[in-house]
Amino acid sequence: MDETPDDVATDGSGDDVAERRDLDAAALTERLRAERRAVSDEGRPEAVERQHEHGKLTARERVAYLCDDGSFDELGQLAAPAPTTPETADWEREDAPADGVVAGVGEVEGRPVAIAATDFTVKGGSIGHTGGHKLERLYDLATDRGFPVVNLHDGGGHRIQEGLDARPTAQGDGGLFRQQTTLSGWVPFVSAMMGPGFAAPTNFSVMADFVPMVEGSTLGVAGPSLVEAALGTAVSKEELGGADVHTVRTGMADAAYPDDEACLDAITEWLSYLPRNCRRDPPAVEPRAPERDPEALVDVIPADPKKGYDVRDVLAGVVDAGSVFELKSRYARNIVTAFARVEGEPVGVIANAPRVMAGTIDTDASEKAARFASFCDAFGLPILLFEDTPGVLPGPDSEAEGVARHAGKLPFQLNRATVPIANVVLRRGYGFGHVAMGGGRSARNDLTVVWATAEVAAMGIEGAVDIAYRREIQAADDPEAKREALVRKFQDRTGAIRAASGVGVDAAIAPDETRGRIARMLARADEELEEDWPPKKHHIDPI
Repeated sequence: MDETPDDVATDGSGDDVAERRDLDAAALTERLRAERRAVSDEGRPEAVERQHEHGKLTARERVAYLCDDGSFDELGQLAAPAPTTPETADWEREDAPADGVVAGVGEVEGRPVAIAATDFTVKGGSIGHTGGHKLERLYDLATDRGFPVVNLHDGGGHRIQEGLDARPTAQGDGGLFRQQTTLSGWVPFVSAMMGPGFAAPTNFSVMADFVPMVEGSTLGVAGPSLVEAALGTAVSKEELGGADVHTVRTGMADAAYPDDEACLDAITEWLSYLPRNCRRDPPAVEPRAPERDPEALVDVIPADPKKGYDVRDVLAGVVDAGSVFELKSRYARNIVTAFARVEGEPVGVIANAPRVMAGTIDTDASEKAARFASFCDAFGLPILLFEDTPGVLPGPDSEAEGVARHAGKLPFQLNRATVPIANVVLRRGYGFGHVAMGGGRSARNDLTVVWATAEVAAMGIEGAVDIAYRREIQAADDPEAKREALVRKFQDRTGAIRAASGVGVDAAIAPDETRGRIARMLARADEELEEDWPPKKHHIDPI
């Protein structure tokens, strides 16, 4: 039984309770609406103007741009700070509207997505304890209901003023990363950098599946001020963690975009290739004919085997027109990773790029391709491999980078995969490069074919002849003629017809047959593969 006297307040001052008792439902509702307006962009015009002066949308404008009209349901809009230190003891909602985090569930192209956007106009976009609880609630919903997650970062990470207290910190600020580990492979996860992104936003991005950056934004474990304080090194934010650093040198980011709208458009497009979660099928669209006439593919591969070509010209004659969405295009450019569609169905593409390092596989290319293969398998996208590589990059620098260990990552992921896999050898399939790209029977492919221009061998023919037949060549009356004869001899033994003769590949095909063979394979491979033997807990990644 409630024995609280009528004149005793239970959730605020006595005056506040008395005031509410004097209001009817309509007045209370209007008061609620006024409180919500006060923390919205409508109630904070000066903050909105400051954000616009920097050429940026506000957090709420970003969410509204991303979501279908009227579909976003915000959670925790009236959240207030959770002061834990003397400096923050007097903070109220007006000091940190919504505690600087706009969070909720909306729809993107008709599908539910869990979205969180940090608000740079509220204490520099820092995340306080209350804001952290909002993220935890959002991640719980995403976990329970299988919603993709999109984080739009514009701020400096954990709020320092609230972080100088062991009690709330020890209670579980790191729980967000435990939740993100749970979400990994369950739902697609985006971590977009749309402003300052040092510290916590970077930590979110480590396990994210798609990391777009707006030009001028940053990414890194610590900002310039902390670096100078800790190391005495003065460095600009762009030098330390700008878009060029992370799209070209580290591969941490997938792409850089000129403004907020372009970044948000890219997120929408990225999501369009993926299912809501790993238990759903990837979304299909209306099929399109390829951009390039498949019959013209016969002209793509140069007659001179030493000349490069753009492998994207091959893709243009195989996949649906306008469907290629390339990822990490500026990083490890010797290999291409991209989404595409074949007859309207999403696929993942991994292709050697002969114009860059002749398509040789190095440590960066291995890691880029392996993680992409793992991601595609997690969300049910078939993997198409287009092979033209002279092998794994040799040399002291490459060995010092651990290329031998890293080169095993892609074949490891391909052999873990349960999605349909197709391998097409366009030209060179040499040595462990052939294995790394899933050539022949080195992976459980649903389709493995070679073009007429293919050469499959343990290593490059000319190099092999120079090593294995050195003495024979030197002893010949005409060493150069002898060498040339040996090269021609082994070219005949390493070509497409020879490769198909032992059923090491399924077929030798003409280039214009590629799309049809792949499309039919994808249509037939609708029975899910399962791994239940041998009985082990999990694979051990070649880290």
